[in-house]
Amino acid sequence: MAKKENRVMVVMACTNCKRRNYNTQKNKQKTTGRLELSKYCRFCRKHYAHRETR
Repeated sequence: MAKKENRVMVVMACTNCKRRNYNTQKNKQKTTGRLELSKYCRFCRKHYAHRETR
């Protein structure tokens, strides 16, 4: 029997300029809410919070 896939690909968007900059993975069982990380935005040229998009 095949193992159920827990990790899914998510796209991260800058909260300042709303551009989609990063692709990452998250564990859907452990992190049920939207992922938010502080990352560097190359368009704003600063560190801003990046939130998971749908």
